[in-house]
Amino acid sequence: MSDSALPRLPERDPESHKGAFGTALLVGGSRGMTGAVALAGMAALRGGAGLVRLAVADACLEVVAGIEPSYMTSPLPSDRAGRIASAALDRIVALAARATVVGCGPGLGRSQGLTGLVARLYQHLAQPMVVDADGLNALAAMPESLAHPGGPRVLTPHAGEFARLLGVDDVPADQRQPRAVEFAARHGVVLVLKAHRTLITDGRRKALNPTGNPGMATGGTGDVLTGLITALACQHLSPFDAARLGVYLHGLAGDLAAEELGQESLIARDLIHYLPVAFKAYRRQMS
Repeated sequence: MSDSALPRLPERDPESHKGAFGTALLVGGSRGMTGAVALAGMAALRGGAGLVRLAVADACLEVVAGIEPSYMTSPLPSDRAGRIASAALDRIVALAARATVVGCGPGLGRSQGLTGLVARLYQHLAQPMVVDADGLNALAAMPESLAHPGGPRVLTPHAGEFARLLGVDDVPADQRQPRAVEFAARHGVVLVLKAHRTLITDGRRKALNPTGNPGMATGGTGDVLTGLITALACQHLSPFDAARLGVYLHGLAGDLAAEELGQESLIARDLIHYLPVAFKAYRRQMS
């Protein structure tokens, strides 16, 4: 994927307001994994969404809310382990009705109730939806749901999560790209197969991302990508273009951070700090 082929994010009208840039709803968070959904929320803010709301287990709401004052939070019923309970379905559906794009998975945790909850959201929400982390694990546990997305879907697995989605132990490296293209075509989704050169495909088109470095192999970077793609899809980009541009900017922020901080010291929050510089570099390339 070359710089010249990057999607063009619309310039902002001087008379625009926050409603013009969409509302991102991020569903996730559980006791002990509050940072994941907070990282996704901060990335959605830095990615340009007009409003960002985090729907999290009520057991960890105060922790999530205290990390960043610029996003909103909504409590969801939690189970005894501090994860979102299946009883939260109606509340999430109501929040999604006021959202432009939904992101699901960061810090979600795993339970039988969550597996059913994610499958229902995947099958019934009409809004575009970005699914990562334990959201993908839930879909892998109920693979029949993959064939019935309720609206546009972007799935962002790494190699291990992709194998689970396919129901196999492993996918050899030389088979991952063709199988990813086939998977996206069969299920009608955009697939972001994260790797050294991340593949983005909708089953018809495909692109390999040129940015990123080994320093990004650290916990939380995938949560940042989820929030970023969600935010870009809020701003009138198609799911495929939001995924392409999100992966590019995510990797570029990582490259800029590594240049100053070194790969060994890179942490996920650094990507959020460098996203503004990455956006400025992208705008210069597109001018």
